[in-house]
Parts: sequence; C-alpha cells; structure tokens
Amino acid sequence: MRLGGPIYGEWKTAGEWAQLVADHGYRAAYCPINAESDDDTVRSFIEAAAASDIVIAEVGAWSNPISRDAAEREKNINKNITQLKLADRIGARCCVNVSGSRNPKQWCGPAMEDLTQETFDCIVETVQTIIDAVNPTRTHYCLETMPWSYPDSADSYLQLIESIDRPGLAVHLDPTNLICSPQRWAHNGDMIRECFEKLGPQIKSVHAKDINLSTSLMVHLDEVRPGLGQQDYHTLLTELDKLDPTTPLMMEHLPNAEEYKLAGDYIRSVAAEVGVEL
Repeated sequence: MRLGGPIYGEWKTAGEWAQLVADHGYRAAYCPINAESDDDTVRSFIEAAAASDIVIAEVGAWSNPISRDAAEREKNINKNITQLKLADRIGARCCVNVSGSRNPKQWCGPAMEDLTQETFDCIVETVQTIIDAVNPTRTHYCLETMPWSYPDSADSYLQLIESIDRPGLAVHLDPTNLICSPQRWAHNGDMIRECFEKLGPQIKSVHAKDINLSTSLMVHLDEVRPGLGQQDYHTLLTELDKLDPTTPLMMEHLPNAEEYKLAGDYIRSVAAEVGVEL
C-alpha cells in the first residue's frame, strides 16, 4: 500500500511537487491541480508522478449532489462531473465524494431522511448521471463511507453497487466514519475485516483517521489523530496489504505538518509490527 497525505511547502513545477511528496515520506498524494489545468500541465504531473513512483490517490468532489434545492443540486452534480473528468485525465485512483444529504443547512450533515429508500434511490440516480456523463476509463467514481448516510456499511455499499450498475463505480473506504456506535467501536477490527472481505478489490482509496469514545453518559465519538484512539490499525494495515500494492492510505483532517508527521510515524510503526511495507 502507499501512505499519503497533504503536503506542506511551496512548489511551482510538477517536479518540485514530486520532490515535496518524497520529502514527506509519501508514495501517494492528493491531486495537486484543478480542473482548469491545461493538457500540458496535466501531462507534466502524470510524468512527474510516474518518475517518482507516486500514486495520485484522489480527486475530491466535495459537495451535496442530492440537495433538495434544485439549483444547488444541479450545480453540485456538474461539479462532480467536472472533477471526475479531471481524475480521468490525470489517472487518479478515484474521484471521491460523499453521497450527499437532505440536511438543508449542512451539506454533509445528518438528516433523518438520509437513511430512507427514497434517498437511496436518489443517490443511485445521481451517481448514474455523474458516471454516464464521463464514462471514465482511467479512474473510478467513489462514494466515501459515512456514519449517517449511505453507504454506511459494507452491505449498503454492495446494494448501491448493484443498483447503480456502472463499471465506473468503485469503493472509497473510510473505516473511522463507519465506527458510529459503541458496538462498532468495541468490535471495529471485525467491521474492518468485513469491509475488506465484501468490498476487497473494489476499494480504490482509504482514509486514515482514528476515533475515541467519550466517557459521557450519552454516546459521543471524537475523531483524533491516528494512534490516539482505538481504531484497529493492525487489522486495517494487514487487510490493506492483501489488495493492489498501489492502494493509497491517505491521512486527513489534521491541523499542521507536525501532526501529520506524528500520525505517519504511528502508522509506519504499526506497519513494521505487522510486517507490511508503506
């Protein structure tokens, strides 16, 4: 597998970007350019990544394509199409977004309507529209697993894959997002194994975070830096090692370079313990 995350420092050329990725100790990276980049620029980053053995992991399409607001929904569907085209141009492992939400105030926030058949059907139609507009050949469109919206489990992801029925669809796994109850928290290694057993080769990219269960009476789970929580990284890395060796494990949501270094050091230490290469 390939460890990656955000990079810190200035760069102007594709070669300088690739050197920064290497300086961070990464072999995977988030897409460094936007959809307006011309073909020469795209080509320069493809070549720089190949020369430095860097996998471009993800193009983000972060938005709400199932918004109840028609204008907002159309705008966000178009954004997803644009970002999927970029991922296909640069050969990223995937273009990733959440499925969206019916929450009128927070684009990826929880809403009771999100876990309904009506919303499931809307997700299916929306993803089909996005993929059909691009028909990607060098990448896949993926939905990130989430705690309160589909796909919220390996089984619901399988149901979406079957219903969407497009070869351009694959899987983005964020195991931390799936640890959304004390039961999953206590048995998260089993949940992680289930995800790899059922979704396995369809997984194109994975996010690396961690989670703590609060001691307050009501259930409260907090995202923390890898190594400061109870997510079973020994199981995660062991299962990841069974996939395509170019599968990226991408750190996210940390505030600065020092926190990313500490997270990376922890993940590397676990990798050494279980005998896998990053």
